[in-house]
Amino acid sequence: MRSIWKGTVSFGLVTIPVKLYSATEERDVAFHQVRRSDGSRIKYKRVAAADGEEVPYAEIAKGFELPTGETVVLTDEDFADLPLTTQKTVDVLQFVPLEEVDPIYFARSYYLEPDKTGLKPYVLLREALADSGRVAIVKVALRQRESLACLRVRDDVLVLETMLWPDEIREADFSVLDGEVDVKPAEVKMAQSLIDALSGDFDPTQFTDEYRAALESLIEAKAEGHAVVAPVAAEADTGAVVDLMAALRASVEAAKKARKSGSDAAAAG
Repeated sequence: MRSIWKGTVSFGLVTIPVKLYSATEERDVAFHQVRRSDGSRIKYKRVAAADGEEVPYAEIAKGFELPTGETVVLTDEDFADLPLTTQKTVDVLQFVPLEEVDPIYFARSYYLEPDKTGLKPYVLLREALADSGRVAIVKVALRQRESLACLRVRDDVLVLETMLWPDEIREADFSVLDGEVDVKPAEVKMAQSLIDALSGDFDPTQFTDEYRAALESLIEAKAEGHAVVAPVAAEADTGAVVDLMAALRASVEAAKKARKSGSDAAAAG
């Protein structure tokens, strides 16, 4: 892995030199836009709307459009003059229980690797965090943008989870939920039974991206010149009203059978 940021974790009067690495990578199948007839790549040019002339990258700046329609142009020098105290520092603000942090705030995950000179304070913070059952709320600037973030322990490594700011979280305002719905206690109990039947320990390795696998198989088949056969599509949901209790009861039975089949298969293996 290649580090994308170097700086320090500021923990009171203790500073810990660290490197930052992306903790995740998307495994989507990447496509290029091409001409259908011969697969020739489509390329784009940066042109000015005023005269249609192509603009060299070195002459491109950032612009903010005012309500009047006028544009304020900001250069790299303007951004360099902005005060950004967290540009090279992960500044610890407070420690809070993890369960108090709503997952909706989380954006991206990064690993923190200590420099050799900061190994002892790194381990000290890691052990103290793990024992406390808390996470650190911090501020950090990545790619000229200051973010709120959460510092936690995962597999003996400090993980930085960048977070959204409160004003970036949308309100869920759905008027359809304001009406009264008559949910019977028996229906709730049956739904809870379904939850129990589908409950288990979280193991992400048991889940697979079936769409990506099918897409990769499609690409491989076309590359080898094989005929591609579309799978039989499942019958579409007609939207017909069903008996909720009957559907829940059937779902519980199906879940129990699936669990039993899985257990039998595991035992046989």
